Amino acid sequence: MTTTLRPVEPLQRNADGTRSRRYQVCVNSRPVGEIHLGTSPSLGDSVARVIDLWIAEPDRRRGRGTVAALAAEEVARGWGCTQIETRVPASADIALRLFGALGYTLRNRGMEKSLGSTPPELPPGSTARPMTQAGFDAWQAHERERYARTWIERGLPEATAHAKARSDHERLLPHGLATDGMLFSVLEHEGARVGTLWVSLQDGKAYVFDVVADPAHRGRGHGRTLMLLAERQAIEAGRPVLGLNVFAGNTPAERLYESLGYETTERSLSKPLL
Repeated sequence: MTTTLRPVEPLQRNADGTRSRRYQVCVNSRPVGEIHLGTSPSLGDSVARVIDLWIAEPDRRRGRGTVAALAAEEVARGWGCTQIETRVPASADIALRLFGALGYTLRNRGMEKSLGSTPPELPPGSTARPMTQAGFDAWQAHERERYARTWIERGLPEATAHAKARSDHERLLPHGLATDGMLFSVLEHEGARVGTLWVSLQDGKAYVFDVVADPAHRGRGHGRTLMLLAERQAIEAGRPVLGLNVFAGNTPAERLYESLGYETTERSLSKPLL
């Protein structure tokens, strides 16, 4: 049995700068599924992405998906890509096992929490205030560098990581501190600054883009207080669900979110293309 990929469309050049192409998965020229391969809209042209992989029920559990994914890696190498990624819903255990067996590792996961209608109270001594313009300027310079370093640690070339940090901030914050739907807060405890919070309330959703307890004040529960502040802001804005992203290996953050009732909705996996 020979499993191959057969293009069903020309190579697409998309408006967001990515490339993509759809293929039939064929066994001895017989179509048994589909795979959609592209490049990453957030990480650039050097990172390929398995957008979708589907095998028809009669041909499942026969290794068709595995061979198709390996064939997609060869296509991605031909595009000049040095990494490949995919996103797997939390409930897709079979897909998670398939990509894990091929050497993909967890890079980050999306999490969500359904909120009630009563905003949580902050602990005694803790208060929040809006970030000032001067504070925002200092925060943004530091956050861009920290964000780029996070991606460099996960295998992204340094120039690409810094370009991503710059473009993501430009896209999300076209008007800086004054961007509609973006809340920047400073948490203080007994008069001392202990952390910062960036919450998005755009597009009818609530999302935590950044939550950081200051290094000198870590291990004292301020990260939890910052998350309570985020939930409070979401509820007061009428958002019933709060989402966030956590990178693999950030064990303190993962434990914090799980203890607060956040559940994984999606996993992002990646693999270097050698």
